[in-house]
Amino acid sequence: MDLTSNWLGMSLKNPFVPSASPLSRSLDSAKRLEDAGAAAIVMYSLFEEAVRAEEESMTRFLHHQDNGNAEASNYLPSHQDFPGELDRYLEQVASLKATLEVPIIASLNGVTAGGWIKHATEIADAGADALELNTYYIAGDIGEEGREVEQRYIEVLKKLGEQISIPINMKLSPFFSSIGNMVKRLEGAGAAGVSLFNRFYQPDIQIDSMHLQHSLTPTRSSDALLAMRWVAMLHGRVNCSIGATGGIHSAEDAIKLLLAGADVVHLCHALLQKGPQHLATLITELDEWMEQQGFEE
Repeated sequence: MDLTSNWLGMSLKNPFVPSASPLSRSLDSAKRLEDAGAAAIVMYSLFEEAVRAEEESMTRFLHHQDNGNAEASNYLPSHQDFPGELDRYLEQVASLKATLEVPIIASLNGVTAGGWIKHATEIADAGADALELNTYYIAGDIGEEGREVEQRYIEVLKKLGEQISIPINMKLSPFFSSIGNMVKRLEGAGAAGVSLFNRFYQPDIQIDSMHLQHSLTPTRSSDALLAMRWVAMLHGRVNCSIGATGGIHSAEDAIKLLLAGADVVHLCHALLQKGPQHLATLITELDEWMEQQGFEE
């Protein structure tokens, strides 16, 4: 059967695209995803705040080593001699591009406009075929209106579009007052696609120690129903690509999202749990279902 799909302006051999996960940290596991049939691979996320914290820590370390002896600076290594998280990420982008034949989509999670643009430019220069933005802003200021929050996303996207030429995919949360309108505005600002919906660590309290901890529960198939609703509502009403993510574990889950109008379906937990080979099973089952339903080859 013909499983080809168009996503972010790229022609893919099928609609299965593994989402950001630790599997892309290893060339071996990324190659296994490709061998199992992945049409493209979204890399694990680069967190801007983690990069900034690492750089600040290194700067303090080198500065403190210099205290007490004016000649110490002659013996200290340069900051550039220590590859950081950003350097490792850019190297992995280049390595995946050199090793794999499928498109590589970098994933960036940022908090400031300046950081987004700087890192996105470097990622594009490293060879990424597209960039996925994990955008999530918590409006802690109760005086800040929803329109102001939305405008943050629009402005960042516009500024990025002025700096890089590769397609930009916006991975959104479901916490907008009008999701359809927000997607339409993002499309107008230059988004090549959207992925619905992102999941985040949530704060939790450990009552025995009375300490704050972060919690992220595994997805279930029922979690995909929210995305299915909005995929169906947006299909045919926007021109940008639509990806479905979260809760897709089986071929049945994927088929529902594709019937609703998704261009691609993203998988994460199912692949971490069952391994990259699970992707081949899903592709085979989708092919068999299409044949049973009488789809033309």
